[in-house]
Amino acid sequence: MAAFPFDIAARDGAARTGVLRTARGDIRTPAFMPVGTAGTVKALTMEQVAQTGADIILGNTVHLMLRPGAERVRTLGGLHRFSRWPGPMLTDSGGFQVMSLSKLTRITDDAATFASPVDGSRHVLSPERSIEIQADLLGSDIVMQLDECIAWPADEARAADAMRRSAEWGARGKRAFGAREDQALFGIQQGSTFEPLRRESSQRLIDTGYDGYAIGGLAVGEGHQAMCETLDYAVDLLPADRPRYLMGVGKPIDIVEAVSRGVDMFDCVLPTRAGRHGQAWTWAGPINLKTARFAEDETPLDADIDCPASRDYSKAYLHHLVKSGEILGQVILSWHNLAFYQRLMGRMRAAILAGRFDAFRREFHAGLTSPV
Repeated sequence: MAAFPFDIAARDGAARTGVLRTARGDIRTPAFMPVGTAGTVKALTMEQVAQTGADIILGNTVHLMLRPGAERVRTLGGLHRFSRWPGPMLTDSGGFQVMSLSKLTRITDDAATFASPVDGSRHVLSPERSIEIQADLLGSDIVMQLDECIAWPADEARAADAMRRSAEWGARGKRAFGAREDQALFGIQQGSTFEPLRRESSQRLIDTGYDGYAIGGLAVGEGHQAMCETLDYAVDLLPADRPRYLMGVGKPIDIVEAVSRGVDMFDCVLPTRAGRHGQAWTWAGPINLKTARFAEDETPLDADIDCPASRDYSKAYLHHLVKSGEILGQVILSWHNLAFYQRLMGRMRAAILAGRFDAFRREFHAGLTSPV
């Protein structure tokens, strides 16, 4: 029996909406998780994050084990208390970060050994240590198995090796995790864009048994079309009665297309990263507030979104802040972008409940005028 009940309220084609019920609160799905990599959603307070409508945020094992140290976070009361986020929290096991440090990393069947980009110190991250950090030291609500995430492009032999190692690491992590009532463990499907590998990965995950299932190894450079073609079969390989999480995705168009294929959960740094670089997400696509056409534009970013960042500041003012290098511009744009993403999720949930998701999807695509 899964740690957290997952109640699916409605389906519209492959798209579905429901609630994942955790000890710290309900997560409405489809859900977008703002990324708080190092215990902070960049440029925002947790109160601002909550005001956007987020039910859950994401933290990261590798960044927190390096600084300030997972044991220190535990001493200070766990990640929820440390960061002042009271709701559900998922922690990424660190597989993607290990990949990004590939020049400093050595992978064996036993563990990943890597050098810290902070001070050069050497660290060993095993499947068991990843579980210990997430579940026991940080106090995550949703814990991710340690996987080996590989860069794009990859040949089938390399993808197969990483997939099988990930499956073995997942089984070891499951044994270390044990049976817990107030925490959940998700397994991660791997296999790059190779359908036979995704099928093998899924079967091995199901044989091990998890509270939820993630789709990993996408959004690493393969592009939107290849991602969608992979999701066409990859999602249905995972149990339909448990939440399905597409890791590291993404742009709004990626999210809409993934929801149409049955994905329930998402995370990405894009909303806050874009905000820090002067970009705002809108229903027409992203806009760059640095451009001169906004210098005298008195309209808000989106008057229909119930967020001060979206409705209370003019584009002219935001243009001024961005051009002046004022920190406030980064704060407001990051805040708005997260609010926009949450509004997107809310509109999709409502469309699925009303049985009009296909219409919403067509309207979303028709409204895009900016590059995506």
